[in-house]
Amino acid sequence: MYRFSLRLRRARNARPVREKLREQREVVRLWALDTMHTDVVLLNLLLWTVGVSGQPRPRGQMLQSHRHVRSKREMPPTVAPHGKNSSPIFKSPDITKAWGSNTERLLRIEDHDFTMRPGFGGPAVPVGVDVQVESLDAISEVDMDFTMTLYLRHYWKDERLAFKSNHNQSMTFDSRLVKKIWVPDMFFVHSKRSFTHDTTTDNVMLRVYPDGKVLYSLRVTVTAMCSMDLSRFPLDTQTCSLEIESYAYTDDDLLLYWKEGNRSLNTDKGISLSQFLIQEFHTTTRLAFYSSTGWYNRLYINFTLRRHIFFFLLQTYFPATLMVMLSWVSFWIDRRAVPARVPLGITTVLTMSTIITGVNASMPRVSYIKAVDIYLWVSFVFVFLSVIEYAAVNYLSTLQERKERKLRERLPCTCGMAHPGMMSASYSEVDANTTGNYGLSEENGVKRERMLVQLAMESDQVTGHVGTSTYSKAWIDTHVIDKYSRVIFPGSYILFNIIYWSIYS
Repeated sequence: MYRFSLRLRRARNARPVREKLREQREVVRLWALDTMHTDVVLLNLLLWTVGVSGQPRPRGQMLQSHRHVRSKREMPPTVAPHGKNSSPIFKSPDITKAWGSNTERLLRIEDHDFTMRPGFGGPAVPVGVDVQVESLDAISEVDMDFTMTLYLRHYWKDERLAFKSNHNQSMTFDSRLVKKIWVPDMFFVHSKRSFTHDTTTDNVMLRVYPDGKVLYSLRVTVTAMCSMDLSRFPLDTQTCSLEIESYAYTDDDLLLYWKEGNRSLNTDKGISLSQFLIQEFHTTTRLAFYSSTGWYNRLYINFTLRRHIFFFLLQTYFPATLMVMLSWVSFWIDRRAVPARVPLGITTVLTMSTIITGVNASMPRVSYIKAVDIYLWVSFVFVFLSVIEYAAVNYLSTLQERKERKLRERLPCTCGMAHPGMMSASYSEVDANTTGNYGLSEENGVKRERMLVQLAMESDQVTGHVGTSTYSKAWIDTHVIDKYSRVIFPGSYILFNIIYWSIYS
């Protein structure tokens, strides 16, 4: 150790740079021999390399002690002011930044202008479309629209995206790359609301093949208009269409077509609606003309819906029919039971009004008559006529009572009549309403007025009075309207139902 200190003092007194470097190497060599640390040997080699490179240290710079060197080596790397490691030994490449740059270099995105369509200036670029219908969510007669969720896929070829591949494998990307390349600008004609699903990430997929073919798929929910003809509601069949079209490119720039015809439209087997039966899905293609921009290719997704009738039978048709049948009960009730027949007629009329109001509340305000309106209003007329029928019976009964009263006043006294068998000994003047009954009972609904007129006619024959034809014309059977109504009303309603269901079913 004495020799080591002596040599160290001599090294500090040396001024020339070359001698100083030589002394530092000698000090390191002696220190390594004394301590036998291999780490210091490596540091000596590093210093030797620096010296060989011809970059001499500035004067006054001295080798740090071995403890200080070890403490620095054991400390974590420090960060430079610009956020980078101070030593290149601790630098490591950021692999998260390599994906985008490698993909863009492979597809040469920076070498092309993707704001222009493929083959700009040449023929129209063909874009094939196919659709997978996931669900048909709602059909609204009030708003006249439908909501559909579908997978919309586009197929085209863009040679600018071609790349080399040894195994001819495609590459699949998410929505980040979609924003950097050209994609068809499709939109839904007559749509009210639409959105692309983004849970848990954007439901967008881009697949590029080595020859430049591209598959672009996205999951969309759209609410579109459906013009419905409700003249046969609820026995109707509706046909709705979802229309797809390019917004900016006419048929000179973009040829839009169904990739495989009708087979381009697929539906899930579990699609069902509560009010409708889905009868058919099919596709069509047409040209749409706009006066200011030109002709555009338009794709149609057509589907036919037939409404289920059972719900409306339970909620509308059966209640209306029962109300009409209930109104017929009054025909079998005595005409003198006013408190029974009048409330029955009013109740059925009000119930029919409630049914009509409830049906129209859930329907759009169309200017034409619907099939359900015809049935309900005809049923309402039958109920109303049953009330009018009792009003007519009651009025004619009142007229008959007045005539009967006048007839009693004109009858001669029959107290001394020579034919006592034609009168009953139980005659009483106390019951004025039963005058003319003379103790005889009614048979088969024949009224007492007939007996009264017959008695007057026989009395005239006995007393020799003339003018019996006047009394015979005064007889009216007030039950005849009810008798006929018991047959006419049910028969007419049954005939109406036969005609109605034969036309609309």
